[in-house]
Amino acid sequence: MKKKLIAALACRNFSHRLYGKPLQNLDANKNVTILDYLIRKLKKIKVLDEILLGIAEGDENLIYRKIAEKHKIKFIIGDEKDVLSRIIKCAQISKATDVLRITSESPFPFLENIELVWKEHAKHNLDGSFLDNIIDGCGYEILSTKALINSHKNGKNKHRSELCTLYIRENIKKFNIRRIIVSKKYFRKDIRLTVDYPEDLIVCRAVYNFLKSKRHHFNLSQVINFIDKKKELKTLIKKYTNSGYKSMYKWIEK
Repeated sequence: MKKKLIAALACRNFSHRLYGKPLQNLDANKNVTILDYLIRKLKKIKVLDEILLGIAEGDENLIYRKIAEKHKIKFIIGDEKDVLSRIIKCAQISKATDVLRITSESPFPFLENIELVWKEHAKHNLDGSFLDNIIDGCGYEILSTKALINSHKNGKNKHRSELCTLYIRENIKKFNIRRIIVSKKYFRKDIRLTVDYPEDLIVCRAVYNFLKSKRHHFNLSQVINFIDKKKELKTLIKKYTNSGYKSMYKWIEK
């Protein structure tokens, strides 16, 4: 069976911390949102066959349909709390064997190694490839559709939430898993590049403007150097880094 990899981005506006996180502007003058930037970035990834939005039900989320139409990508509408079911629906309507999962409020995933990771994932018919030990917001997961369906069927409500791969991680011996290792210099627990709070947005806007001014694509080493020179940015997010890394997925070995 030929392998097909899609990117599925779960989208909704409701949040206890910052409303409409994927719709926050990185560039207010040109109206470039986090989601706009992320979609455009993913479109450049050659190993991706499609990009789909898994949109939560509710009138407040209708705007994501317009975004999908603007970028000429597919979308599905599904249960707000059952994020896993939305990801699965994205895979099913596109007939994908595997899904690249990136959170829609994280504009700077580390995709420099994605082609090699996908090649190994497909070659060994893996259930999951996890990039975890990296700056918060830069990681990603590649999951087989079969493993996602298994998780939904056998997991509990907590496993069907935004913690889409928790069941796999808690039952690691039941799945064929690979942990992606990158340089330790990329795992900086004093930095985060995801948007949960207004302070995160300030940092990500600064990074976006830095990349834009230099006219180069995202380079994590250069971004780290930039933030290290901007002490005020690190001060802004310091109160969130400890709690953020504690709540990140842990690699569960049994």
